[in-house]
Amino acid sequence: MIEFSNQLKKYRTDRGITQDELAGKLYVTRQAISKWESGESTPDMNNLVKLSDIFNVSLDALVLGKQENSKIDPNEFTFDPIHNKYVRKYGKMNFWDFLSKNPWVIVLLAIVLFWGVMFIH
Repeated sequence: MIEFSNQLKKYRTDRGITQDELAGKLYVTRQAISKWESGESTPDMNNLVKLSDIFNVSLDALVLGKQENSKIDPNEFTFDPIHNKYVRKYGKMNFWDFLSKNPWVIVLLAIVLFWGVMFIH
């Protein structure tokens, strides 16, 4: 688990999070975080999953050091703190929602219809 301790410290420092802040998010002591980073002890599965969510990496990347892209696409998803999960930024979009977010489509459809009517006559 030496790889895990290195990964934990790397992800924490890369994001500018202190041991106290991370401990507060996981409801553990700062000493527990220090022991995890030094390799003296390891977190339980619940805390591993929470750490992967906090750092937005897979468990493989956190524990084994396998490099990969973020598991959440920030362009498509956003974190909902009320429900404590990631949700689509635009929700389930229907045709009218799409048109309200993309008014250029209406203009394009109007131009196509206008030219279509003009060429028929």
